[in-house]
Amino acid sequence: MTEYNLSARPTHSLWNRALPPRLTIEPGDTVHFECLDSSAAQVHPEMTLPEYLKIDRGLIHALTGPVFVSGAEPGDVLQIDVLEVAHKGWGWTSVVEGLGFLKQRFSDPFLFLWKLDREVSRSLAPAVVPLRPFCGIMGVAPDVDGEFRTRPPGIFGGNMDVRELCSGATLYLPVLNSGAIFSVGDAHAAQGDGEVCINGIECPVDATLRFHLHKRRPLPGPIVESTPHIKQDLETAWIVIESGTDATSAARAATSRMIDLLVDRWGFRDVHAYLLCSVALHLKFSQVVNEPMFTVSAAIPKGVLPPRRIF
Repeated sequence: MTEYNLSARPTHSLWNRALPPRLTIEPGDTVHFECLDSSAAQVHPEMTLPEYLKIDRGLIHALTGPVFVSGAEPGDVLQIDVLEVAHKGWGWTSVVEGLGFLKQRFSDPFLFLWKLDREVSRSLAPAVVPLRPFCGIMGVAPDVDGEFRTRPPGIFGGNMDVRELCSGATLYLPVLNSGAIFSVGDAHAAQGDGEVCINGIECPVDATLRFHLHKRRPLPGPIVESTPHIKQDLETAWIVIESGTDATSAARAATSRMIDLLVDRWGFRDVHAYLLCSVALHLKFSQVVNEPMFTVSAAIPKGVLPPRRIF
């Protein structure tokens, strides 16, 4: 079992099974990946909004890889053990015109820079945001020729933004090409369910992953085996509930109402409340069985906010 170090550069921002591998490993090997933030290091801790608006969005996602896993063939399963994901002390979250879950309400561009302690960030006072670094993109190359943007996820994994893929988790992916052709990036120090304003806390990380191979075990899509982690008790949370025949509209309404609650009761600016929801909100279906009516809950754990009575 060998350990390798793989630098971030040169990164890539397109899926392409013809990309030459930067590293070839054996099953059982461990790789220490250096990952830039999703902007490919265009954003920096002193950046201004006018500077941010000029970044090259064609570089977004900035993946490290690809890695070729010897012996991997279509029909196999690639197992990725997430041994550690470590942030580097800073991150950023933005609002981009035309993007985000509430793009009609928040159309003005905005950039927020975070300072990250080991386990929390206090940058968005009075909130204390727990950190759980993970890589938003972990995937193998799709099984078709050509270049494809990294934004849509698929059976190959990719831009899943599953916040449970933190240190201690395991990801299982179907192998679609010889060697699997694995890449990783788009790391977040924290992210709420839904990632509602388009970003979590985007940040550079060092990710340590161990690879295993399961031969001739077809898999129709990604599976995540999560692990206990620093966790707020959702039984003690502020929860906004909305129901409707259109689940998306209900989720938007619940998110917007949570923003209003944060503004009204905790004194946040509305855009700061939007950012906080993007990195700490738990946005989930509460029920889908009473069709055609769906119920969505938007919850922020009480541990994120100072104690307060709202009525």
